[in-house]
Amino acid sequence: MNPGIFVLLAFSSASLLLLLYILRSQSGIIRQLRKQRDAIEIEERRMFDFLHGLGETLIKADSTDTALLHRTIVRGAAMVVDTHGAALYLLDKTGDRLVPQYQSEACPPLIPVPPHIAQQARNTPNTMDSYLRLTSIGRDWGPFGEALSTGHLQCIDNLNTEKSFENADLNCHQGVSVIIAPLIYGSKKLGILAVANSSVADRFTKNDYDVFRSVAEQSAFAMGNSIIHLEAAEKRRLDEELNTASEVQRILLPEKDPELQGYRVAGLNVPAKLVSGDYFDFFEIDPEHLGVVIADVSGKGVPASLITAMCRSVVRANAIGTLSPSGVLSKANSQLFPDIREDMFISLAYIVLEADNPEIQLARAGHDPPLHYRAAEKTVMPVQSPGIAIGIDAGNVFNKAMCDHKLKLSRGDILLLYTDGVNEAADQRGDEFGLERLNATLVNAAPNGATAVIESIRNAVEHFAGNVAQNDDITLVAIEKC
Repeated sequence: MNPGIFVLLAFSSASLLLLLYILRSQSGIIRQLRKQRDAIEIEERRMFDFLHGLGETLIKADSTDTALLHRTIVRGAAMVVDTHGAALYLLDKTGDRLVPQYQSEACPPLIPVPPHIAQQARNTPNTMDSYLRLTSIGRDWGPFGEALSTGHLQCIDNLNTEKSFENADLNCHQGVSVIIAPLIYGSKKLGILAVANSSVADRFTKNDYDVFRSVAEQSAFAMGNSIIHLEAAEKRRLDEELNTASEVQRILLPEKDPELQGYRVAGLNVPAKLVSGDYFDFFEIDPEHLGVVIADVSGKGVPASLITAMCRSVVRANAIGTLSPSGVLSKANSQLFPDIREDMFISLAYIVLEADNPEIQLARAGHDPPLHYRAAEKTVMPVQSPGIAIGIDAGNVFNKAMCDHKLKLSRGDILLLYTDGVNEAADQRGDEFGLERLNATLVNAAPNGATAVIESIRNAVEHFAGNVAQNDDITLVAIEKC
């Protein structure tokens, strides 16, 4: 046989063997690629399920059920990274401590467990769960603090090798590997999210590391949105409460001007906010006498409005059976003083009018002096009388400073009571409305009566301030002698 044929047959056999080897290798590569593809598809499906679960939680709970959101995040993180467990710790309101929010059942302890707690847990199963649920950690502690301060993930292969676990029970943390991610929304640090494995054989891979980073970023975004919704819901609730308080306060103001033979009386209250720290009041002492009050509580908002309501009740209660304004205010001060904060006080003026009697009685507890418009001379004079504000002194000094001041009003005269929101109203340049403008407005409007005085002053102040927002409550009372 021709030797060339033998060479050809040998070459063909070698080629065939090589081809078979290549085919087998390619088949193995194809199987490996299919496995990798399947693994990627599973991972993608897990991530999709996690994101879908977050979205459903935010929609169904209207972003306000934080417990449900925390549970969704922890369980989802453990599922996506395929770990034994996960845990969520968030900063408290002070920002000083990380507080446990939720930890999956199979998650190993991620904070140091003292030996005595571990010993108790062997005898009492619930001990460990209670310890982990109730124990907070300083924001700078160990790997949690490192993740939060640097803003980077921390990957630990064995917690027992960590310095921050050197005094912990060895058995609780032996072989526990963990990835810790900071949760940051914008510039706000929220806390940390961690996934953990309790077996040495289940070390985290670089892919686990990358996937968990995405999980943590999405979790921080969801929690940030939840916080915004919570704050918005809280603001709506507070607004509703303020509207209710404002309505109650309006009810406490006189519904209409009082009727008393020989006098016409008008009043106005314009709050700077929903609720006011000012108030005015008219009430019948007896069929022949009318009490008139104007008051200004230091401060604004709800605290001031609560004090005004207390003051109104106390003054009314003490006015029964007495015609002495100073006596009423002395009793009111002694009753209100214990309940008023040190940084608060009440300036108040109280007047007693008698039907067909031109002489009035006035007591002034640190309030701005009333302005007396004299119709005959068309002039305005402040009515000076002694007195200090309610809530400053328990009684000794207050009672000595207080007295009844008598003042005679002629026909056409007007006594104007006002709070400092009137004369201190400012325009765009920062200039105040001032007493000079207030006096001039009073002189021009007084011939038209008490109601005209109130409306004229209100219009003058609004025109003067222009577009500048009202900074203080405005309250006015005008008493006209007929």
